[in-house]
Amino acid sequence: MALNGHCMCGAVAWTYSGEITRNLVCHCTDCQRATSAPFTAFLGMKPDKLSWSGDIRHYESSPNTFRGFCPSCGARLYFRSDRWPAEVHVHAATLDDPGEYRADAQVMMRSRAKWLDRLQSIPVHEDFQQAPSTVTP
Repeated sequence: MALNGHCMCGAVAWTYSGEITRNLVCHCTDCQRATSAPFTAFLGMKPDKLSWSGDIRHYESSPNTFRGFCPSCGARLYFRSDRWPAEVHVHAATLDDPGEYRADAQVMMRSRAKWLDRLQSIPVHEDFQQAPSTVTP
């Protein structure tokens, strides 16, 4: 399987040619804090089949657990840990076409944001709910 992706500004890019080891949506509190989002979707990839270009910075979120990000735009790129030495967990949102991502499972459901249950019942809009304010503070 061949996949490609990049950060928000394009300064960091990746390519992968191998089998995906997992497609998960993680609801753990560490992923929530790291991404400022209620959950994180990621793909498990074999490190020897994954190539990166550009400058990547790392944050050690717990001992021997690192989260890679682009220093230019701040986009989160991946998670790697000694707990899973044969995998790098690349954020699905960095795929060239993230709309094609299909998760196989959700994990850490005990930390799932309860307000996600309401999403099906609240109004939806194709654009912003309100126009941006024209008044500057």
